[in-house]
Amino acid sequence: MQLIAPDILAQLVGLSKQACGIGLALGAALWLFGWWGHRFWIVLFTTVIAGLVGLASGKAAGITPLVAGVLLAVSAGMMALALARVIAFFAGGFAVCLLAQALMPTWEDRLLWFLGGGLAGLMLFRVWMMLLTSCAGTLLMAYSGLCLLDKVGKLNALDWTETRTLLLNWCVVGVTLLGLLFQFLIERWKKALKKQRDEQAELQRAELELEDRMRRSWWKWGQRRAA
Repeated sequence: MQLIAPDILAQLVGLSKQACGIGLALGAALWLFGWWGHRFWIVLFTTVIAGLVGLASGKAAGITPLVAGVLLAVSAGMMALALARVIAFFAGGFAVCLLAQALMPTWEDRLLWFLGGGLAGLMLFRVWMMLLTSCAGTLLMAYSGLCLLDKVGKLNALDWTETRTLLLNWCVVGVTLLGLLFQFLIERWKKALKKQRDEQAELQRAELELEDRMRRSWWKWGQRRAA
């Protein structure tokens, strides 16, 4: 199994340097901050994919491709967050099926693997989304980087990819796991920062309440002295 597919790379090699740079930036953001902005990424990718499907299938359905693409993109974008866990279920199921096929090609009960992977994707939704966004960011950076190196003439991306399949696969897996670790650490840092802010806000609230009580007690004491 090739994680960096030469067929896909062949379609992307002609991209401009600017497009490759944008791909690298988006991939890095997705790799590092995937879970932090997972709602944004889910809506973005669902909208883009639905729009492309609408453009491709609109003419066959007798609809203007642009209209079909826009309507399908808007509809999918509005439903994306509601379908996030459904997407996680199917993504988990397909991922486990692909893994089982690679490790045990003679195993035939793929439905069990699919259901098990889907349930795992739902139960471990946060970790699974971190892993998916890290993997997607890694692949986006890999494709964009190879296209950019090919564009500037540093290497022949297609030949280099075809001769180093195993190395690229291990690199993608390693960088994906590293992204998962970074996202986990960022999430812990966010929780610690939020807890610290909540504690500071609670302390300030307690100080204000204490000052208010002292002010009232001094006011009452002054009224008794005046009486």
